[in-house]
Amino acid sequence: MPKVEINIPEHLEMQIAQMVEQGEFVNREEAIEDLLSTGLKAYKTSGPQDDDAEPGGFEDDGMMGHDDEYVF
Repeated sequence: MPKVEINIPEHLEMQIAQMVEQGEFVNREEAIEDLLSTGLKAYKTSGPQDDDAEPGGFEDDGMMGHDDEYVF
């Protein structure tokens, strides 16, 4: 497995350490791997979409073909 070195704010390190101490994760490595994986999955489902979205979809033409308003 590739190794990655990152610098994180102290408050995040404290939260991770607390989760490990509370038994939510076995160790820091597992916590960071799981939290990063969860974050990536959440970003993929709610963040920017892939470039291979269907042509003519809502993103290209606005909601229901209207550029300036939402249609429900």
